[in-house]
Amino acid sequence: MLKTIDTPEVRDATPKLKLYSREEADAFVAKVKAAGYDYVRFEFPDMAGLSRGKTIPIGHVASYMRSGLNLYGGTVALDSYSIPVRDSGYNEEMNYTDCVMVVDSDTLTPVPWLEKTGRVICDTMWYDGTPQMATPRLLLKKMLNVAASMGYTVKSGHEYEFYVVDHATRAPLFGGQPIFVTSRTHQTPAIDDLIRVLEAQGIDIITWNVEHGPGQIEINYSALDDIAAADRAFVFKGTVKEYLAKHGLLATFMTKPYKGLSGSCSHFHISLLDSKTGENAFLDKDAENGLSRLMRSFIQGILDHTRACMALWSPTPNCYRRIRPRTYAPSNISWGIQDRSASIRVKASYDQATHLEVRVPSALSNPYLVSASVIASGLLGVMQNRELSPAAAGPKEDDARFEKLPTAIEDALEAFEADVALREMLGDEFAKVYLAMKWQEAARLRDEIPAAETNEYFELY
Repeated sequence: MLKTIDTPEVRDATPKLKLYSREEADAFVAKVKAAGYDYVRFEFPDMAGLSRGKTIPIGHVASYMRSGLNLYGGTVALDSYSIPVRDSGYNEEMNYTDCVMVVDSDTLTPVPWLEKTGRVICDTMWYDGTPQMATPRLLLKKMLNVAASMGYTVKSGHEYEFYVVDHATRAPLFGGQPIFVTSRTHQTPAIDDLIRVLEAQGIDIITWNVEHGPGQIEINYSALDDIAAADRAFVFKGTVKEYLAKHGLLATFMTKPYKGLSGSCSHFHISLLDSKTGENAFLDKDAENGLSRLMRSFIQGILDHTRACMALWSPTPNCYRRIRPRTYAPSNISWGIQDRSASIRVKASYDQATHLEVRVPSALSNPYLVSASVIASGLLGVMQNRELSPAAAGPKEDDARFEKLPTAIEDALEAFEADVALREMLGDEFAKVYLAMKWQEAARLRDEIPAAETNEYFELY
């Protein structure tokens, strides 16, 4: 595996967190009151991208901004069933101590389905002021700092699919495979209402439609710069789950909820902008396909580290049931111009919209971790001046020359462990917590007896 590059850009990229002065906190509370909120949800994205936190009456918001809001320090090191992760460095090693939540005041948005309630997204640090660098949001901030130190602003967006079913029966909203059928798109009033609720939170909806699976929906929204893009994805996913539950509906981002039906993905779109000019650094109109040298090295960096990134892009055993040929989900490590069968689809539009689409991540993935790992991998390609491998002609899924993606989470975790360059780029603290968590989850779930095995063997044998 390629070596990492020990540079000041990486060494000095750790984000700095600070609490608020009395004046700053009072000014923020005045803004919250002006917006009409009596309560503020302090939300923290955990390792799975799930919102955890506490809700605060307006009279106590300022004090918690000045002192930080106490939270169990190992919250980010709870596995998918909220079991503390052993040997993570965040639980028993710290005597199960608290951390504090630090408000990002720029993230204030309404929670439209709750009366007079707003939300802020928070980062976390230990009581001595040390940031918790295993947390996904701070990890992404670190990677954005690396990009900024190299002269680039990151523009990105996440594109989610999800299933919507009746909460009691788990029956899909509709049957068949009605992709793009307009009447199905507007068949359920709660979905149309969901669009308005998303827009009320400042989410710029571009399109929405039904997808290939029964009850499967896709809602697309505009890209944003830097941390705001992942914050928008975090709010989007939480809103979909929480709002539709109010209507007796269950929305699931589980990657492969049904055998034989479409999996749900999170295609990730990204480009780098020149921080000084705002111009798209991926565009070179004089180059082949309009792809700049920077973009070509960035793509190769992602290809170099795709096997390791799979541990973050497909973070549960279920995710790997989606990785199948001829399902519009990638099955190997490849790239192509406008090629939906490739793991990286290059949108070569010969204008400022030129960007790439990473088609591998599952819908269940954490937007902060997807973004952080893609940026880290791409920038490694740029730092190492990597040459882009040939794309080859024809559908990539049928081309045996390309290396296959991992088809089990254990293989992906082993690839992440072996990828020294990527782990060093992301940081040892994150890698330690994440690997401990995912190995614990994998071992626990591996011991479960699937219903299909019982049905197959129990009575006959």
